[in-house]
Formats: sequence, C-alpha cells, structure tokens
Amino acid sequence: MRVRSIRSRFGPEPICVVLGAETAAAFSRLLKRAGKQAKILELRLDYLANSEETLRFLDSLRGKRRRARLIATCRSRRAGGRFGGSIQAQLATLQLAAESGCDWVDLEIESAIRIPPPVLQGVVGRAHWILSYHNFKEVPNNVEMIASELVHFPGRDVVKVAARANSFTDWMRLLDLARKRIITVPMGEPGLPGRVLALRAGSPLAYASWDEPRLHRGEQPMAPGQLSYREMSRVYRAHRLDRRTRLYGVIGSPGAAGHSLSPVMQNAAFQARRMNAAYLPFAVDDLARFIEAIPRLGLAGFSVTIPHKETLVRYLDDCDLVAARIGAVNTVVVRGGGQLYGYNTDYVGVLRPLERLITLKKSRVCVLGAGGAARAVVWALKSAGVDVAIVSRRAEKAKKLARAAGAAAIPRSALRHLFFDAIVNATPVGMHPDERACPLARQELNCHVVFDLVYQPRETALLRMARREGKKIVPGWEMLVEQGAAQFEIWTGTRAPVKVMRNAVLEALRREETRR
Repeated sequence: MRVRSIRSRFGPEPICVVLGAETAAAFSRLLKRAGKQAKILELRLDYLANSEETLRFLDSLRGKRRRARLIATCRSRRAGGRFGGSIQAQLATLQLAAESGCDWVDLEIESAIRIPPPVLQGVVGRAHWILSYHNFKEVPNNVEMIASELVHFPGRDVVKVAARANSFTDWMRLLDLARKRIITVPMGEPGLPGRVLALRAGSPLAYASWDEPRLHRGEQPMAPGQLSYREMSRVYRAHRLDRRTRLYGVIGSPGAAGHSLSPVMQNAAFQARRMNAAYLPFAVDDLARFIEAIPRLGLAGFSVTIPHKETLVRYLDDCDLVAARIGAVNTVVVRGGGQLYGYNTDYVGVLRPLERLITLKKSRVCVLGAGGAARAVVWALKSAGVDVAIVSRRAEKAKKLARAAGAAAIPRSALRHLFFDAIVNATPVGMHPDERACPLARQELNCHVVFDLVYQPRETALLRMARREGKKIVPGWEMLVEQGAAQFEIWTGTRAPVKVMRNAVLEALRREETRR
C-alpha cells in the first residue's frame, strides 16, 4: 500500500488514542467519551478481564457508525501485553474485532511468525493489518534490520516499531525509520520529542494516551509517561508540524526537562502569534553529545534548566554581559553556522515580580540557596542596587558566591534576628512531590515579601505559611512567565503574548493538581 493511501486511511489528524478497560461496560463508556474528540482509537482488548467481557464488548461494536477509526489490538504477554491465552484465541479475538467493524488490527511479530500467511489473511479479512514490534527496554543495535524484516513480511499493510528511547540519540535513530514510512513510537521520557516529531518525519501514525484527569471504575491508565491526546494535538500540534517548522526546546536532566511547563507556555505563545514553531522538552544527560547533535536536530534555540545552566557556558561561542557575569545561561540562540550565543533571562523573572511590590534600590533581600538558580537571583538583585544576604546549607559555596557578587553570606541562625524587605527561596525545597517540605520556620519569616521560585505546586508550603503570617507573596510561576516572555522575544524578535503565556501556565498547573 502506498504511503499516501495509508495516511488517507488514518485521516488528517493521525494521532491514535490508546484505550483500555477491564469490563465491556467500562470500555464502552470510555470509547464513547474519547470518540467525541479523537479521530483514531486503539482498543487494547488484552486489558479486558476475560473472554466473556471481550465478547460482550466486541458485540457492542457491531452495526454502529462512528466518526473515529478503530484499531484492534490483543497484545500477548510475549510482546509486553496482557493477553495470556493461546495464539488461536488471540487470532479469534482479532478476527471477531475485524468482523465487528474495526478498521485495522495490530498483530505483533512474535505471533505473526507462528501463523501461516493464508490464516493471517483470513483473520484480517477486510480490515488492514499493522505488523508491530515492541521493545520496552531499549532501541536495539539492530533495529534497522528488525524494521527491514517487518517491511518484507508478507501481507502486512504497514509496520510499527515501538522501542524505549533511553537517550536523545535513540529517538533520533527511530526517526530515521519514520522517514521510511514506518510507524515509529519512541517510548519513555527521553523519547518524548521523537513522539512529537514522528509524523513530521514521515510516520503514518503517532500515539497518545487519553487525557481525562481521572479514569472511572474499570478503566485502565495506558503507557504512563506517554503524552496525552490533548498535549499531542493542542500543545504540540504534532499533526501540523512540517519541514518549515522552527524547533526550540528546553534541555535538562530527564526529570527536570519532562516536568517543565515551558513547552506549554512557549507553544501557547507561538500559536497566539501564528508562528510555525514548536518547543519540545529534551532530556539530556550527556551535554557534549547533545551539542554535537544540534545541527542534525535543527534547533533554532533552546532553554536551559538544571543541571546544565553553568556547565553549558563552556560550549558557547559567545554570551551577553549578564550571562557572563552570572556564570550561567538559561537561553541559547543557534546562529548561522551552528554558533551558540547565550543569555540569562532569569534575572528578568526575578526583578519584574519583586519591583511591583517593593522599591528594589537599597532594599535588603535574603536569598536561600547557592546553586545555579540562586546565582541568577543574587546577580539580578545586585544589578538593581539591592543589599543581598545569602543563606545556604553549603556554607563554602555561599561564601564563594557572596565574594563574587559583593553580597554577604550569613548563617541560618541569623534569620531569627534580622529583617529583610524580601526573602527569595532559590532552592527546590517544597517542589512536587515533596510538597509538605518548607525551607524556613515561621519564626524566620522576618520580611515584607516572600518569593518562592518553586512553581509546582502553585502555592508551596512556604507561601501558604507566609500568607497566614500576613506577608505579600510571589509564586514561582510568575518568574517562569516573565523569564519565558524574555526568551520568546530573544528568539523571535516579536513582543511576547504575556497574558496568553500566563494563562497557559496556570491552566497546566490546575490540571496537574486535579490529577494528583
């Protein structure tokens, strides 16, 4: 089958939502809700509790008209699924699914190689067949050979390769398969950019999970960590990306990049300004290899989060004076010839929220922490004429930062006896999932304003305590928005839609809180 024919059969929005439930009733309810939005649905029949529930559910599909195309899957345990029956039972289930109106059936290679081709053709019937391979541990070294064997397997209409990407180089290898019109699914957090870019590369289909905050009784979560349908279709607009799309992103450790709200914020800004651009999270544990891969990735710019803000400086071709003074960057522009130019917009995120509440010049501010985030805060405050004191459990690092910035390093015990115009928490204490943690005691809140750089949750334990004590508070999401707006303007030369960015961040935080 020609690729255009395959794409046309999947439709103009080839994003497949994967569904699973234990009972026929729960599956039917889930199918009805998801079918109102998604255009393609994969039915994981192996999630049904037993053969009776499977028969009941498939019987409910017969004779019904739907807007969504249906893919039936009954994945065996050999291929990472839940179906424990015989191959004959697996084939009988898929054949019944095809007869019940499913447009496609997905049968894994582990089962297909054990079945004569005429039997397979009888199972598929009028439906179309996806021949799939899954590896939940890694992208194997011979993945290209495996894909070639799938392509040459008789009778299949399209092939799929799903493998766990443990690094950005893994998902880039999988995208090479997508260019050969193979459905590619990079699994795991490091593979997230590959999931978004698969359609642009040539994959006939991309996969997503259903994104309701809470599933109902009997409904099963699918592929934890997988992007939701809402994220794929609305945040990243994966089906609309093309070769002219300018790519940006955020690099950080696997945990930091994956939990960043910058993709939600920056993609909302690009859409508001009608720009053909996308912003993706890149989990990077090997910074040198990432720098080497930038030309191949085709990045126009990127944000930098922990733990790379200070280390990245050595890879830059140049940077602005603010970034040089701070010794850390959070924004990079990729110029002609692949040259990297660094900026630091964290200082904007610090100063703008504070100056709305206090007069910065000659004020006294205490900064908690001495890491990369604290460095940006301290230098920003000093540039505005603030008298800065630094408190950190790493006393030597605090003293070193204080000497470099012309600030003072003070012991934690001094907080009960000193008064500040503001206290800024530049540590991760209180960040989700450790939301009950608080970096200070009530007796140490001797200030007018408390600013917490942590933005997940929206209101940290520190901010709740400060509010009870009658202090003015600045949540971390305000800094996120302000520094992100400055990044957007550096990359695009266009005024940032700050209100849109703020609303996108707050909506994302509310959704996260609903899920927890």
